[in-house]
Amino acid sequence: HAWEWTNKYGGVILDQLKKLGASCDWERTKFTMDPDMSASVIRTFVDLYNKGLIYRGYRMVNWDPEAKTTLSDEEVIYEERQGKLYHLRYQIEDSNEYVTIATTRPETILGDTAICIHPDDERYFHLKGKKVIVPICNRVIPIIFDEYVDMEFGTGCLKVTPAHDVNDKELGNKHNLEIIDIFNEDATLNAFGLQYEGKDRFVVREEIAKELETLGALVKVESHINKVGTSERTKAVIEPRLSDQWFLKMEELVKPAIKAVLETEEVKLYPSRFNNTYRHWMENIRDWNISRQLWWGQQIPAYYYGDGKDDFVVAESRAEALTLAKQKTGNQILTENDLKQDVDALDTWFSSWLWPISVFGGIMDPENPEYNYYYPTNDLVTGPDILFFWVARMIIAGYEYAGEKPFTNVYLTGLVRDSQRRKMSKSLGNSPDPLDLIEEFGADGVRVGLLLSASAGNDILFDKELCNQGKGFTNKIWNAFRLIKGWEVSDSVAQPESAKVAIEWYEAKLQKTLLEIEDHFEKYRISDALMAIYKLVWDDFCSWFLEMIKPGYQQPIDKTTFEKAIEMLEANLKLLHPFMPFLTEEIWQHITERTEKEALIISEWPKAKAYSEPLIQEFDFATEVISGIRTIRKDKNIPFKDAIELKVINNEKATTFFDTVIQKLGNISTLEYVSEKVDGALSYRVKSNEYFIPITGNINVEEEIAKLTEELNYIKGFLKSVQAKLSNEKFVGSAPEKVVAMERQKEADALAKIETIEQSLMSLK
Repeated sequence: HAWEWTNKYGGVILDQLKKLGASCDWERTKFTMDPDMSASVIRTFVDLYNKGLIYRGYRMVNWDPEAKTTLSDEEVIYEERQGKLYHLRYQIEDSNEYVTIATTRPETILGDTAICIHPDDERYFHLKGKKVIVPICNRVIPIIFDEYVDMEFGTGCLKVTPAHDVNDKELGNKHNLEIIDIFNEDATLNAFGLQYEGKDRFVVREEIAKELETLGALVKVESHINKVGTSERTKAVIEPRLSDQWFLKMEELVKPAIKAVLETEEVKLYPSRFNNTYRHWMENIRDWNISRQLWWGQQIPAYYYGDGKDDFVVAESRAEALTLAKQKTGNQILTENDLKQDVDALDTWFSSWLWPISVFGGIMDPENPEYNYYYPTNDLVTGPDILFFWVARMIIAGYEYAGEKPFTNVYLTGLVRDSQRRKMSKSLGNSPDPLDLIEEFGADGVRVGLLLSASAGNDILFDKELCNQGKGFTNKIWNAFRLIKGWEVSDSVAQPESAKVAIEWYEAKLQKTLLEIEDHFEKYRISDALMAIYKLVWDDFCSWFLEMIKPGYQQPIDKTTFEKAIEMLEANLKLLHPFMPFLTEEIWQHITERTEKEALIISEWPKAKAYSEPLIQEFDFATEVISGIRTIRKDKNIPFKDAIELKVINNEKATTFFDTVIQKLGNISTLEYVSEKVDGALSYRVKSNEYFIPITGNINVEEEIAKLTEELNYIKGFLKSVQAKLSNEKFVGSAPEKVVAMERQKEADALAKIETIEQSLMSLK
């Protein structure tokens, strides 16, 4: 059934990836349970065992009573929960005296084997050599003394339950205490639970508290916030449990991996803030519990030939195990039927940690050319939630089995969460089907919507509106393409000066954006790279460039400008393609007939060229001029079809390079540079330049005076608040220099605006 599930749903995942546009070699899929991959895992286990790094031990493990399996420390999620602290009395044997202890788990008293006190605690000197009686079970247990106990915490007396607490187990080992396990695999109580046998631990907790109260052994109960470990998979409360398990010694193995990330930076994490998380995990690592009690997985290659603790051998095959067993025992009549393989499976991460090596056959054949060609790889893209589970362990395996890093860069994406900030998961049912999203918004819409909000390492609060934004962008690009292809092209029409200027500007803007995108890519700021091309296409190309070159109504466009427009569109498509592969390829193929070898997906990435930054800044100035014209047209209800005059006092000594563009986009009949203010004209400023639009008969002078007066009063009020801030010595002295400079600029802009409005009012009056 497991293989049936894998074949069915593994194919679904691959289909989703294909429909999302993942560009992979689909003929080279790999699965950790493939025969060759399994062979690599088994060989690694045997090798580490032979090196003395894998051992079988009776240790305290994290037990999931719902899944009935052990978990690694990293699979345990700790959360604060409201609980209770029970204060219990234990009677001193042959005495009327009691000691009081506090516990959050009264059910575990049935497994108590000692009471521990600090040897320097004067309150209890008289109890040395004494014993106490455990309530309910009436077991007599010793009072032991150990410096582990904190005299200041509670009563200074600690109950010791070696079978159910890691620290208690250490005390038990040190003082040779009895180990009494009171739980079954499902966390119900066993025979040591007496009358509570077969009942769940949490039910027993309530019932045993009542019995203790009846016996007079319950002193008091307090509310208590407790840090509870839960299973990442089943959410069950973890039970510390002693069990025979397989462990991998990690102390020496991790050293090269720590050095690679935190010292030499052979491996870099993006964003780098995850270095601290990596350091914490790696420097506090414990031996890895690699065995799991699962029905399906990589079976541990240990073969038992007897019932003794050490009656086993570790081998890659049953035949090899038989040979080793004969050598170890001297019993030459042993057969394979006498061997029983360990029923436990390996932790799934024990397969995955070998991935960069085993996927190319590097474990089984380190000399094979494919492995030596591809290893190490460049980049790993994954989530921060498996930074230790997978990433760190792959780095460890890389240095152990390849002698070098498995990859150079690790890009950690954010986790997609729902609107309640919960991690997307199948169990919560809050994870949308990618195919449904693709059906509604298109694959490119889904990609863009998520990528725009997916800055490295930061979680994404999923909202379908993000995908709708992506869909809107795809529509914008498609409509731009349709607009260009819909123009009539003429060889006889001369290229307008405004078009020449527009092309020169957009080429510069394109080159600047290309450099920005490459810088973002280099620093793994994928979202920022997409935002850069998004703004270039939406704002610069669609809103400005196409408007600047667009021919008049029912008029043809000149051939030179049209060809340049196509060239710029194709350049945009190349920059967009990594983010929007479907739409860009579709438009690319529609622009002109192309062969398979000319497909966009295999075309060359543009090479950045020199560009003029002053030209870009000059155009930004021109856009402010155009925006001023549009504002006046809108405020005064002047239709665009009605040409207007524009007169300029060029205090800024601004370039006239974009004047033809200003005239076209503002529908300016005449643009004239003057030295004096124009009476009876509406005016506005761009920096120190003054612009005047002479009033025509359709302007209501009284209404205009009222509007300008209202605006003047608002600006004066704003100026007053800014100047109050700047007159505050504490603000000027303590605020960052940039903040103060910004306030001074606000003051200058407000003063200039007031002057302009007052001049407009004078001309109207």
